[in-house]
Amino acid sequence: MRVDLSSVVVMAAAVASSLTVLWWMDQAGLRGEAQAAEVPAVHAAAASPAQVLKAADGHYWAEAMIDGRAVRVMVDTGASVVALTRDDAARLGMTLKADDFSATVVTASGPVRAAPVELAAVAVAGARVEKVQALVVEEGLPHSLLGMSYLGRLSAFTATPAALTLRP
Repeated sequence: MRVDLSSVVVMAAAVASSLTVLWWMDQAGLRGEAQAAEVPAVHAAAASPAQVLKAADGHYWAEAMIDGRAVRVMVDTGASVVALTRDDAARLGMTLKADDFSATVVTASGPVRAAPVELAAVAVAGARVEKVQALVVEEGLPHSLLGMSYLGRLSAFTATPAALTLRP
């Protein structure tokens, strides 16, 4: 069996990300609520799957409709939750105070402060999910990320060399 360093780093990052979210949920008192809460439905504007094309830089970039406003996001399956830049959060009408940044998340660049929020709805190419948990990162996030708090609520998503398919 061959294991390369990049695979180990990716796996370690995924585990650290998951543990960070669990810690954050414990700190915010949401862990029990998340287990007991009914999961809201995922809606699709069309019966066909949604497609997000891979960009020249190798990433999947999408225009997400978040709470009715367009936000450019990078699809990131390694992000446990949707993560918004402070600028994108402000464009969405969120007014955050210093006290709102009560969570600390560990990123590749080190620990950063974040504000837990709930987004009413996130839709990408017609694949809509309601009541999506997210974090607004205080500083250091170059662009907003479409993470697993959205992607994990779809019935499926698959990546090919050319596109990402989202199945509501």
